[in-house]
Order: sequence, then C-alpha cells, then structure tokens
Amino acid sequence: MGDCCIIAGGSPQVAVGPGGAGRAARDAAAAWRVHDGRCYGPRMARSDTGRWRAALEGFTEESFEADGKRRTTFRGGSGPAVIVISEMPGITPGVAEFGRKVRAAGCTMVMPSLFGHPGRPPSGAYLFQSIGPACVSREFSSLALKRTSPITVWLRKLAAAEHERCGGPGVGVVGMCFTGGFALAMMVDDIVLAPVLSQPSLPFPVSKKHKADIGISDADLSRVKRRTSDGACLLGLRFSNDPFCFEDRFATLKRELGDAFIAVEIDSSPGNPHGHPKNAHSVLTEHLQDREGTPSRAALDQTLTFFREKLGVGTGPGPEA
Repeated sequence: MGDCCIIAGGSPQVAVGPGGAGRAARDAAAAWRVHDGRCYGPRMARSDTGRWRAALEGFTEESFEADGKRRTTFRGGSGPAVIVISEMPGITPGVAEFGRKVRAAGCTMVMPSLFGHPGRPPSGAYLFQSIGPACVSREFSSLALKRTSPITVWLRKLAAAEHERCGGPGVGVVGMCFTGGFALAMMVDDIVLAPVLSQPSLPFPVSKKHKADIGISDADLSRVKRRTSDGACLLGLRFSNDPFCFEDRFATLKRELGDAFIAVEIDSSPGNPHGHPKNAHSVLTEHLQDREGTPSRAALDQTLTFFREKLGVGTGPGPEA
C-alpha cells in the first residue's frame, strides 16, 4: 500500500501526563491554518492547548506518515487495534472518553487527528470553524455522490501498520458523523474485521439522493459486497430523528448489504421515553446516556462487544473503562 511509517512522538513523543461549501467555506478556510499541511483547525494560543491536554490524559502521542502525509495520533492499551476516527469538530473529551472504553475493552485504541484541536471541548463556533476547511479539502467528499473520500487511503494504511504492530486477526474501525462512512470504505481491505458506522453523515443531505448515498464509489461497494458475501459484517448506529444521518442512508445499506448490515436505530422522536433530544446525533459520545438500561448505553455495549468478538479478545463489552 505504499511507503508509510510511525514516528514515535511525532514532534517529539509525548505521554500525556495526569491532570454552502463555496465562498463562505473558502473564506473560513483562508482564516484557518493548516496543521502540518494536513490537519485543519483555527489558530490557537499555547495556553489553550495546555488546558485541553487533560482530556487526553493517559494516551501516548505519536505521528503516522504515509504517502508524504504525516498526522498526529493518540494511542493507548494493548491487544488488536481499533482505529477511532473522530467526529466533527475533532477529538473532543467525549471522543477521548469513548477511546478509553475501547482501551478498557482489551484493544489498542488509536485515534488519528484529522481536524480540529485534540482535547478541545465542542461548541457551535468550533464546529463551524473546523468544518469549513474540511469541506473544501480534496481529502473529504462532503457533497459528491458515489465517491469515496480520498482520506480513507491514508486511514487504510494506518490500519495496516497498526495490524502489523499490534497483531491479532485484524483491526476494528469506528467512524463518527463526518467520518462515519469511512469505516465502510475501509472494508475494502480484508484486515478490517469490525467496522462501525456511527451516524454516517457524508455526503451532506442536501437532496433526496444525497440522503440515501452511502459515501463510497461503486467499485468500492462491489468489493465490500464481495466481503459480506464471504461472511464479513458491519454495525451501523443512528438516532431515528437525526438531522444529518437520515433513514434513507440506512435503507441503502440494508438493500445493498442485506443481513450483513446490523442496524441499530435509537428512538429520538418527540416524546420518546428516554428523553433523547429530537436533534440527537452522536450515539457514542455527546448524546450517549451512559447508564444501564438506556438504548444508547446498549448501543455502546454492542459496539464494544462487536470489537471484542470480531478481534478475538473475548465476549461481551468487557470491563468498565
């Protein structure tokens, strides 16, 4: 898959201690710097990064390079690798907490930083600041139909490197929101044994066709279908009233992949019994109700069980993080 390398520490290795697209998007992108030529987010003061580091406590910072593109990664744990691809606006405290749960489940958790600032809490302003540059980047297919985002090639090489490093029968992958469909695209590689699509939101639902599109090319879909016919399967998560991931997209996945696509759809309709807001979106992070008996906790446990069983770690979701 081409030349690639893991650079311990990036610059340098740090073990984190305790404690419409278009003109508007182009203008936003112009006001933002490009981190290391590949990672998108706003300019920031050194004091900000120090405050946000607490969310990354216990992870080791490294960097991974493939095809001349180097990005920061955070990792922790042991056992087979699970690639955790963050949602917009970046690796938030909620995403980092989910990473800890993957680590506690007996896997090596690897989080690449593709946009935003690792550890920074989410906000409306931060979301729009991160999404503008990503939308105009050629690495992400935010509006095109039947097109695989080019960034998935880099992610596949990261997965291959981690499989070689961590061992096991293969790797797990979870994408969320903006990156949700990336786990599907990565299934073209046989080593991806446990792909999870959490509220996959690309392409953006600007038309009926966009709402139903699953964000990969016909050629890649054909490869995925060959794998599912051989026994591979994938897990999909969404809230029923999600304003970005419509039921049309899950209907396409069910039609194309049949029983190999395991759909988990959580009731977020007005007046739902668990009090999910009608615009609930992030199943595993921001809108997770992390207590026994809630449907989002059941979805989390099903995700961790999926990783453990497909990667040969054990049964059930594993111990508490």
